Amino acid sequence: MIHAPPQPRELDMSDPRRAAYDVLRAVAESDAYANLVLPGLLAERGMSRRDAALATELAYGTLRLRGRYDAILTMCSSRPLSDVDPRVLDALRLGTHQLLGMRVPAHAAVAETVNLARSVAGGGAAGFANAVLRQVGRADSAEWERRMAERTSDPDELIAQQKAHPAWIVKALRSSLALSTPEGELETELNELLEANNTAPAVTLVARPGLVAEEEIADAVRDHLIEAAPAAPTAWTLTGGSPERIPAVRQGRMGVQDAGSQLVALALAAAPLEGNDNLWADLCAGPGGKSAILGALLDRQATGDRDPLLVAGEVAPHRVGLVERSVKALPRDLLEVVQWDGREVGSQHPNHFDRVLVDAPCTGLGALRRRPEARWRRTTSDLTDLPPLQRDLLNSAIDATRSGGVIGYVTCSPHVAETVDVVQAVLNSRDDVEVLDAVAITDSVAPGALENLGAGPYLQLWPHRQGTDAMFLALLRRI
Repeated sequence: MIHAPPQPRELDMSDPRRAAYDVLRAVAESDAYANLVLPGLLAERGMSRRDAALATELAYGTLRLRGRYDAILTMCSSRPLSDVDPRVLDALRLGTHQLLGMRVPAHAAVAETVNLARSVAGGGAAGFANAVLRQVGRADSAEWERRMAERTSDPDELIAQQKAHPAWIVKALRSSLALSTPEGELETELNELLEANNTAPAVTLVARPGLVAEEEIADAVRDHLIEAAPAAPTAWTLTGGSPERIPAVRQGRMGVQDAGSQLVALALAAAPLEGNDNLWADLCAGPGGKSAILGALLDRQATGDRDPLLVAGEVAPHRVGLVERSVKALPRDLLEVVQWDGREVGSQHPNHFDRVLVDAPCTGLGALRRRPEARWRRTTSDLTDLPPLQRDLLNSAIDATRSGGVIGYVTCSPHVAETVDVVQAVLNSRDDVEVLDAVAITDSVAPGALENLGAGPYLQLWPHRQGTDAMFLALLRRI
């Protein structure tokens, strides 16, 4: 039972709840990404490992399940959530996560949230927060799900509330899953996917080919720093602590990168082509993780009479800087990092490159495990602006690729409007490109490592099937 109002206590800036709250406010007020804000904030406030872990769970868990918690808070609040001070609403979301999503004692969850509300918005906010959270704490998660079901007649809206995804994303994910899922299994698959999106993933590292000695890997495994990740031959799971504990990470020979992101770069490098294989391009290279893999692979597998060169380009200057940091461990004569508009590369460098990667800007719906706030930030209007850009980039990449060369079109989104529809629209407009079997090529890169990849020719990875981000890959060859 939750008793009434706790005694006030000043919440200092080093408190993990205040740190989590400040992350939520940065996301809301500045469109910041939690995974970029949180590490710096934790370091700045000198938090212990235990407090940092609590702040991380509070921030990510609350962002991930915000929609579910808002549905519950709506039932517990005397006023519409739109009329609640946003500062107080974020505090209530944090409190609800502690009550329903963590093993925090109810009295502690309420007391600390009330103190937080008081410190950011005053005594009146504290009383309101106490009253609302007392209501939240009178039922468990299962009971709240039952009450949601009683109040919601739309099945998609109910799933959206229960699984904390906007309804339009639920519908989009169902449509994409339907391309590779028998009808009778679709709803089960959908629920598994939504649950996977709500489960924090382990940190995955990439051992960039040729840059990390087997002995270094063996030492890190022996020291219980990493363990093999099955999804890609270059992928390793961090077993705990900071990646910076590993010298190869500090030096740029390893990096933090999802296994699916690694896999699509490996597949592009493995796709068969005709003729020389020494001039590659990454059209939209920022932040540079795929460029680093491609550069390492090019250094090892280049053929022909020219010196190997990877041109990694970005349109935004600050992202050019990110690419330069990502590739710092590669030989400088192997790389050219440039600022360019990927849409113009095809006209500026026609029939030029042997391999071209288009990692196109997208909604990011494939990375909701790692960037949970993206689900609340993106809207259907993004699908008006992004597909035309994606088509332009893919056409430019094809134009920039020589006859016999290979193009990889990648998105970190499974939405059909950004994947199959984009590729098909481009294919329908040209007769100088053929589709390669991306599934078979990926399977050759990681033989037997991944199951349920579908029939191809396009590759669609899923967090609930392969344990990766939901990366999409189409491989094309210029005729």
